[in-house]
Amino acid sequence: MGAGGTEYRDRSVTRIYLSPPDVGADERALLLEAFDSNWIAPVGPDLDAFEAEIATWAGVAHAAAVTSGTAALHLALLLLGVGPGDEVLIPTLTFVATANPVRYVGAEPAFIDVDLATWCVDPALLTDELAARARVGRLPKAVITVDLYGQCADYDAILAVCDRYDVPVIEDAAEALGATYRGRPAGSFGRMAVLSFNGNKIITTSGGGMLVSNDGDLVARARYLATQAREPEVYYEHTALGYNYRLSNLLAALGRGQLRNLPAKLARRRAINERYREAFAGADGIGFLPEAGYGVANHWLTVVTIDPERFGTDPFAISATLGAAGIEARPAWKPMHRQPLYRDAPMRGGAAADHIFATGLCLPSGSTLTGAEQDEVVAAVLAMRDAGPAPR
Repeated sequence: MGAGGTEYRDRSVTRIYLSPPDVGADERALLLEAFDSNWIAPVGPDLDAFEAEIATWAGVAHAAAVTSGTAALHLALLLLGVGPGDEVLIPTLTFVATANPVRYVGAEPAFIDVDLATWCVDPALLTDELAARARVGRLPKAVITVDLYGQCADYDAILAVCDRYDVPVIEDAAEALGATYRGRPAGSFGRMAVLSFNGNKIITTSGGGMLVSNDGDLVARARYLATQAREPEVYYEHTALGYNYRLSNLLAALGRGQLRNLPAKLARRRAINERYREAFAGADGIGFLPEAGYGVANHWLTVVTIDPERFGTDPFAISATLGAAGIEARPAWKPMHRQPLYRDAPMRGGAAADHIFATGLCLPSGSTLTGAEQDEVVAAVLAMRDAGPAPR
């Protein structure tokens, strides 16, 4: 029995997940073809084809498939020469994987607040930060943008100010495959961009990622570093530190099957988002992540905002109650400047990200979500009205 007396089905076995994989016949066929061909290792025709197909989707010329979006970001930082003593500017509202690779290369992150109108990095604050750093000769080595929850950042403003100070941009489009900004696809901005195919993303290779760019030399260097930096000799020779980051041909085959059905997955997630908006339209105290007028989000996740005073409870209480009922829901990303790991990092602003964390709730949004399951989620959320805050 849920809050307010609502009855829930027994989900001890079949939970409603936030964003589970959506796989089918195409993926199975391509996986079996790759298996039967014996192209199992991190090389093969499906790997080459997957890179080319993703490059087309991202609107760029080149792509290198790797084991994760985090690995792609690590390589991107290495390719820009980021290292000890450097700083990299990052929006504070993101998953920790955006920040961690900065420390992998010995540099330090510095955080910028987001814009409440988009939840992506605030261009005005970024402008202020770069101007302040330029005055004292401490420009960052790079800026990483984040296309949060599948919505692109405001690249016209961001690229203009970064170009002014000659600071390269890496686009973290891990959550944004299929989204667009002024008609251009996510993944086509900055010197390089990274994509993720983790199990909860809009398409998945179970794990995996991609580094994409119009700079063929950078992508070729990424492949070299991702294969233990092996030199082209008949014997094994290494002159640079490399990594075991290359995606396998089998997983690339899975990704190709996923990519074939990306338009349908995008349409389904948009329909789910629209249905949530309709269902909560009359509910006092519930809002949504705004969709910026400059682009089209992929709606990887539908994120609502809960006003505790008007709704009667907070997103943490709702998440806990839904979780106990077999429905996965999570608070919005906890800002990096609130993470113990990064408590001492420089920060400009923070109030917007703090507000989003205090009010944001991610709801089940996967393309396999049924209408009946979505109705159950809506009913469970509405049953929580006036339940009071979660114990802390």
